[in-house]
Amino acid sequence: MTAAMVGWAHMPFGKHAEETVESMIVKVAVDAIHDAGIAPEDVDEILLGHFNAGFSVQDFTASLVLQADPALRFKPATRVENACATGSAAVHQGVRAIASGDARIVLVVGVEQMTTTPGAEIGKNLLKASYLKEEGDTPAGFAGVFGKIADGYFQKFGDQSDALAKIAAKNHKNGVGNPYAQMRKDLGFDFCRAESEKNPFVAGPLKRTDCSLVSDGAAALVLTDPVTALGMKKAVAFRGMAHVQDFLPMSRRDILKFEGCSKAWGEALGDANLALEDLSFVETHDCFTIAELIEYEAMGLTSEGEGARAILEGWTEMGGKLPVNPSGGLKSKGHPIGATGVSMHVLTAMQLTGTAGDIQVKNAEIGGIFNMGGAAVANFVSVMQAMR
Repeated sequence: MTAAMVGWAHMPFGKHAEETVESMIVKVAVDAIHDAGIAPEDVDEILLGHFNAGFSVQDFTASLVLQADPALRFKPATRVENACATGSAAVHQGVRAIASGDARIVLVVGVEQMTTTPGAEIGKNLLKASYLKEEGDTPAGFAGVFGKIADGYFQKFGDQSDALAKIAAKNHKNGVGNPYAQMRKDLGFDFCRAESEKNPFVAGPLKRTDCSLVSDGAAALVLTDPVTALGMKKAVAFRGMAHVQDFLPMSRRDILKFEGCSKAWGEALGDANLALEDLSFVETHDCFTIAELIEYEAMGLTSEGEGARAILEGWTEMGGKLPVNPSGGLKSKGHPIGATGVSMHVLTAMQLTGTAGDIQVKNAEIGGIFNMGGAAVANFVSVMQAMR
């Protein structure tokens, strides 16, 4: 165990026109420090996960965390970015700072404000997480990228519309109990399965209910070393972690396999000396339902081409053998890019401390997190367990 989470904060995701990147950063930073029971002057290092890519005019944002308290002035602060895995990249960087001995207490914040950007610009900004030289003209932006992936998967393994609708319905049902979720509505399988005026096709076989929500929001957490953590009121340790980066162009990879995801899961579970069967639940990156389906295969839950079994046979439901996205995932919770990975870690820590409320997984002991940037380009896995 290299580090542990000892405090956290999470604001509701959604449309927050009254907020700014700065105000959201300050809000969760203050709350996380308070939750950890530390003083701001105790913080040794600050890491900010903020993708931006044009969403915010203010592009130099690391020092905005210092606005949370004057005692944070002169602390080292760095902005971390790795597309949709930006939040987890910041968390993992914080864990490394603790493990190296360079810091004893690290504050990590993830933030994004997307909804104040015009719709056409949102698509352009998100597409920057792809290889623009080859994929920059993709119709429907990043949804179009995953629409192509879904098309390829359907052609190779057959129509998966039922499975995708089941994934969407599962995650929206789970999200009803999550007070931080942007959409707390059980849409049901029939609505997610059928094309309609309210659920049109967006790209390839993907409908609106197959796509995560454009969102504003922030989350924060406090990290420390395991010895210090034992003296805190709560502590959730990193049993294992891995970061695997793959080629950016999809043309250089078999995009139906998410090989970086698979390798990251293997390394993190190996680091933790655990098997997938040891996990109580997983929070995974369902930016699109086809992503969650392929991730079932990449994590080793099913063999290649059989991911549909996991959802159609109920394995990944709340009462299944491996609940996936008990939080509602990105589909229900929303996907403010820089905040997503931090949010996944916060909600996992809540599960492991039995404080997840209406989304609590029964007897949750070990949680897994997979957060990816781009189409399985940046792949981060964390395996976590409560210390006390």
